Amino acid sequence: MSEQESFWNAGCLAVITDKSKPAMKWTIDELTKRGKKVYVIDMSDKPDKGTLQNVSELPSGVDCAVIGVTKRDPADGHGINIHTMHRGFAKLMGKY
Repeated sequence: MSEQESFWNAGCLAVITDKSKPAMKWTIDELTKRGKKVYVIDMSDKPDKGTLQNVSELPSGVDCAVIGVTKRDPADGHGINIHTMHRGFAKLMGKY
């Protein structure tokens, strides 16, 4: 098993988000569906109810962290890039 595969086998993960990347919501949902304990640290201006607002609030025992934050929305960059394509597909499929 590769290091990348073993990362996703962790039992307890933290997901750090500022809500700028839709993929983080999907990551949280998928990890939860797979029975993982997920702590969400919402660093946005309007954190969701039930989320942590600071990394210092994490309990001990977290095995891994997924970080998805940005100061600006990369999909708003000029031209075609992976983010604009991803957003386009997500909108097309009604997932965004």
